[in-house]
Amino acid sequence: MYFENRAEAGRMLADQLFESYRYENCAVVALSDGAVLVGEQIAAVLHCVLTLLVTEEIQIPGENMAFGAVSQGGGFTYDGSLSRGEISEYTNEFYGYLEEQKRIAFQNINRLLGDGGVIDVDLLRDRTVILVSDGLDRGAAIDVAVDFLKPIRIDRLVIAAPTASVPVIDKLHVIADELHVLDVKENFMGVDHYYENNFIPTHEETVAKINQIVLNWL
Repeated sequence: MYFENRAEAGRMLADQLFESYRYENCAVVALSDGAVLVGEQIAAVLHCVLTLLVTEEIQIPGENMAFGAVSQGGGFTYDGSLSRGEISEYTNEFYGYLEEQKRIAFQNINRLLGDGGVIDVDLLRDRTVILVSDGLDRGAAIDVAVDFLKPIRIDRLVIAAPTASVPVIDKLHVIADELHVLDVKENFMGVDHYYENNFIPTHEETVAKINQIVLNWL
């Protein structure tokens, strides 16, 4: 399945979620600036808050895979697809590099946090949290989001994405109370591949969308 843009995909997900969650106490949490374009459509239809969990993924040198991700709270979460043996091996081999990348990632997050529009945990407590991605190739972003949410008492965890890979879907069935994915790919080609228009606003424009979501309720 291909989408004209992220907004179209968001509207399709909103249609799926409307009947169950239009009158529920919900919060939409986007996992990236691109995911905000998806999530704002859902938040507008459900009349709920929209916020952004800022994370930075750390790649394993020379590999097309994530070692884990740093969240806005400063915590680091290993990619759940890695075994303990792989984590130990990569940590021993690349310790200095990985620690430096964690430091840089947290600095980048702190710069973004200054723009506003990020998570206030009080907006999530005792609500149904709808985690939204614009495409899930690997599970690192979900892993770090779940770790971020652990200390927060939420009512229900729903995960929504236009497209995802088969291995991620297997993981999400264990993590989420409910899952909404429009298309599952055996051979995931990268998030941008599934959108005809890949325009994503600047982070500042993304934050403005978050701050104005109530004005866009449908």
